[in-house]
Amino acid sequence: MSSNQPRLTAGEKAQLAWYVARMAKRGLADDRQYGGRVDQSDLQRKFDRVIAQARKREERAKNSKNAK
Repeated sequence: MSSNQPRLTAGEKAQLAWYVARMAKRGLADDRQYGGRVDQSDLQRKFDRVIAQARKREERAKNSKNAK
């Protein structure tokens, strides 16, 4: 795993898998005939938020471990 990717909990992995599946479903629903009108930015923001929360959780754990 790269250094900028946090370790994910089982719940976080499940959330991310759900968002990826929903993005794929929307992608399949888009026929691309009219320039890709299906907007997935809301799901991308949710995905990014889960990753950001995981990073913060790891940072807090690291800081609390170093404080002891």
